[in-house]
Amino acid sequence: MTRSPRVLVTGSLGQLGTTMVETLRAKFGNENVVASDIKKPAPEKRATGPFVYADVLNYRALEQVVVDYGIDWVVHFSAILSAAGERNPALALNVNVNGFQNVLELAKNHGLRLLSPSTMGAFGPTTPKDATPDLTIMRPNTIYGISKVHMELLGEYYTEKYGVDFRSLRYPGIISADSPPGGGTTDYAVDIFHAALKDNRYACFLKHDTRLPMAYIDDCIVGTMQLLEAPQEALTQRVYNVHACDFSPEELAAEIRRMHSPDFAIEYRPDFRQAIADTWPRTMADTAARNDWGWNPIFGTTDIVRTMLDKLGPTYASVNSSPPAPADAPAVIAQQV
Repeated sequence: MTRSPRVLVTGSLGQLGTTMVETLRAKFGNENVVASDIKKPAPEKRATGPFVYADVLNYRALEQVVVDYGIDWVVHFSAILSAAGERNPALALNVNVNGFQNVLELAKNHGLRLLSPSTMGAFGPTTPKDATPDLTIMRPNTIYGISKVHMELLGEYYTEKYGVDFRSLRYPGIISADSPPGGGTTDYAVDIFHAALKDNRYACFLKHDTRLPMAYIDDCIVGTMQLLEAPQEALTQRVYNVHACDFSPEELAAEIRRMHSPDFAIEYRPDFRQAIADTWPRTMADTAARNDWGWNPIFGTTDIVRTMLDKLGPTYASVNSSPPAPADAPAVIAQQV
């Protein structure tokens, strides 16, 4: 391609989409990256480049975006994650299966490169837990995992049958200070930092020794860009494991005590998400990603803790130092939906 690719990012207002749009625009130019979502963006996000309302369940609307903007590549982040999917399986199936089918058909009909991330949740309770290989038993028992296995297999089928340039990487839990988590089972590894800085205590919804693969968002974005830009001839497969580090809630809490406060308290109240986490790998083998397109994460557990505390600390320091509201001020209650 003699010019910069024009890229459409679905789910652009989510945890990964926000940073991915910024990264793509920094490299390819603001006007060459079209952000899309079904939510209203903040004014500052709309000001940096084109934003369109695009429901991934509406094929014709997506196709109009592809045609109007001359899209070459699609990065498909729209999905209902693991915990949210178990609360609403019908919605998860619709968005994760039918939404992906629409972007896959777009890739076939318009010759697009399509990157749609998968997840360690595509593995299941009978999968080997340690150094889980790329190709192994995959029988997940969550709607999220089932929909991602469907995505992987259908993407590979379209590659073989129609020549679609489909690419995917199985993300571990992703940790970021820049946006709130989006309904995943590894959300505790973000929530814990907010709780530590605000209240110096946290109630964790997983058991103390639940070890899971994790990665800091900067590594995930770099890796996603590496796979997105890799020449087709470098790829020996279409779906890759990626693994950066692994820890348990107990180990993460110990690092927070060491770097933030020795008095940080954590209690464990496992809920329905524990059953999901119990089916996932403790570590994943990612040799193919390292060899084929250069996956090389730099953030370990200590680096993640230090970075999260440094990024979130000033916000909570400002909040904690604010004068109390007048006694007769009305209470403000935030409702979580």
